Amino acid sequence: MDRRQRKTREGIFKAFTALLGEKKYNAITVGEIIERADIGRATFYAHFETKDFLLKELCHELFCHLFDSLNGDKSHHHIFDCDAPDSIFLHLFCHIQKNDNRLLQLLSGENNDLFLRYFKDGLYQLVSSQLDTFKTEKNNILPDDYLINHICSTFTETVLWWAKYGCRLSAQQITEYFFAVV
Repeated sequence: MDRRQRKTREGIFKAFTALLGEKKYNAITVGEIIERADIGRATFYAHFETKDFLLKELCHELFCHLFDSLNGDKSHHHIFDCDAPDSIFLHLFCHIQKNDNRLLQLLSGENNDLFLRYFKDGLYQLVSSQLDTFKTEKNNILPDDYLINHICSTFTETVLWWAKYGCRLSAQQITEYFFAVV
């Protein structure tokens, strides 16, 4: 994708996330996204087949950043710019706390059921790849899929609890809390 196409795509993402902060997903029209992004209809459809595809791609952009950084892949341009800390979970909490690309509102707002579904799917892959980090003598008897599901649920609920209380704890503190309970 060339620079101009990336800027257009990022503009569409920005318009879409702003609208998601104002109203329910089902109430948003492609026309509103086009108007907010200040682009033509053909331009929108050159990038995204439907509004649902836009949602899927937005979630992919939000969450693939973490997976690519975990694998050391710097070739993909992301909508996040950062220096990733060593802990992938601290990395995610840092983005949530800074509310990069309205991530906090998307995960805890009116439309959170849509984003939590994509978030949990990505989180499942992440935890699966990091499962050895969580294995202990005590939980070694558990089936892997049960343990992964438990960790993903705990992480998601930690994010929602943290957001509910205004992210008053630092990203480092909430990461420590998360690791203390899993």
